[in-house]
Amino acid sequence: MDNSTASTIQLLGAGGFGALVGWYVYYINRYRKSDVQLTDLVTLIGVIGGGAVLALFPARTDLFGAYGIGLFGGFFGYFLVLVILVGVSPNFTSDWFLDGRRRRPVEPFYIPAEVVTPPHPPMELHGGPNLNA
Repeated sequence: MDNSTASTIQLLGAGGFGALVGWYVYYINRYRKSDVQLTDLVTLIGVIGGGAVLALFPARTDLFGAYGIGLFGGFFGYFLVLVILVGVSPNFTSDWFLDGRRRRPVEPFYIPAEVVTPPHPPMELHGGPNLNA
């Protein structure tokens, strides 16, 4: 492969792959069930910039640059989508980003038992306001 040029389709593919990886990395961290460990950071760096990625997109090439831009876009795109959805929802405020506060659903809405929700400690454990009223 010539390191000096890449076709538009190659650049779009590398950027799309990076966006997909970035989106998924944010998703995985959002639904984390335990505290962050040093091994998590090592694994994340391995996934984002490991040997497989460098084999697909050699360092100092346009393809690697497109991958990096896609990674950035996917990671922060996920966050931007969350900000927009929280902003337009009547059930959430920006406090949801801090500690998971939200309005309780009222009939006829319910949360099925098989649905996995992001892990947030109950509000009573850290002195948050009682939103049941």
